[in-house]
Amino acid sequence: MENRVFDVVIVGGGVTGTALAYTLAKYTNIKSTAILEKYGSLAPLNSNARSNSQTLHCGDIETNYTLEKAKSVKHTANMLVRYAEQTSKNDFLYKYPKMILAVGEDECERLEKRHHEFAEAFPYMQLWDAAKIAEVEPNVALKDGQMRPEKILASGCTDEYSAVNYGTLCKSFIESARKTGKDVRVSLSSKVDRILKFDDHYELQTAHGTYMAKFVVVAAGAHSLLLAHQMGHGLNLSTLPMAGSFYFAPQMLNGKVYTMQNDKLPFAALHGDPDLTEPGKTRLGPTALALPKLERYTGGTYLDFWRTLKLDRKVLKVFWDLMKDGTIRNYILRNMLFEIPWLNKKLFVKDARKILPGLTTDELTYAQGYGGVRPQVIDKTTRELKLGEASIVPDNDNVIFNMTPSPGATTCLGNAYRDAQIICERLGMELKRDELIHDLLDGEDLS
Repeated sequence: MENRVFDVVIVGGGVTGTALAYTLAKYTNIKSTAILEKYGSLAPLNSNARSNSQTLHCGDIETNYTLEKAKSVKHTANMLVRYAEQTSKNDFLYKYPKMILAVGEDECERLEKRHHEFAEAFPYMQLWDAAKIAEVEPNVALKDGQMRPEKILASGCTDEYSAVNYGTLCKSFIESARKTGKDVRVSLSSKVDRILKFDDHYELQTAHGTYMAKFVVVAAGAHSLLLAHQMGHGLNLSTLPMAGSFYFAPQMLNGKVYTMQNDKLPFAALHGDPDLTEPGKTRLGPTALALPKLERYTGGTYLDFWRTLKLDRKVLKVFWDLMKDGTIRNYILRNMLFEIPWLNKKLFVKDARKILPGLTTDELTYAQGYGGVRPQVIDKTTRELKLGEASIVPDNDNVIFNMTPSPGATTCLGNAYRDAQIICERLGMELKRDELIHDLLDGEDLS
């Protein structure tokens, strides 16, 4: 009979779970780890290249980051670069030109100020005028062969890693973990229905039997909160699943072009990218739409949504505060229209012309099957929508629940390092901290 007793069981075979499996195998003396993934392959949902922006978020082109956050994300993102340099086969990390594009006097003034403020942290970023933009991305600077009429400015670079196929990265993590000689088991089509706590272990019930572990880490996106609620944790939290959709155009960009973030909008700014899964095409987006389900393009999960939302007056107050803001309200309503066939392209092309001024409606196609769902967390205690990564780490239990919207994929190794420290401390195991810091952090620990 197959052994189902492990030191650590990880629920979820995306980039967060596989990064942790690699970190435990490589940098601890934990002997056995299992990953339970409910679908038939690794990275089936948000880590799949079709479900995210395929971007290595370093803080250099994300204008919604403060300087402090950008420095922190850069340090953690570099862990992926160091990992790629040490693997025998880097088939997941790519170099493309990338830039922040400012359009109009106001945006150009803001971008120039930001560029100088961030220059010390990102010395490779250059300030580009319209002529330089035309050299790197002619379709951004030119319309009908002539320089576009608006003033444009960019902060960009041409020789840095910028794109990641996170699905391929998941497979690399597992291959690297197994090379250590540790017992690293991946059980596919193994949906965890319930996690039961006992005095000295946990039991995870699946359709294929029960798995036992000394420590459990749930890295299952929005479903992490559902399992946390079942165990009585995170009851002050709800989720608002936000779905992103994309559009394809012919190949018009050589690299990643991000636009300036509207400070009033808590959602990702429009950007254009060469798509890793569709050579010869440019992907534009995302739009943002709240969906009453926890997964995109899979059946069901509507009931799971209501279970994690836990609608009450506190949650309604958060929604009310969001909708009271005219900028947010108009943005949400407009994005709902982007999902209506025929009308969507006519509306979206107006936004996309900020990046590609010569783009026509006929050149756009809706990217069916692209885009994922990100669980934005609602804190019912503070009555706030908390954007970004969220974790629940109970004080007295050997369990962690991770919900990781952007930049959670980029910071997967940093999150794995954090979780590995907790796991080793509570299980009395050894973490090879100095070796990890040397290999992945250039000798400088995370703050």
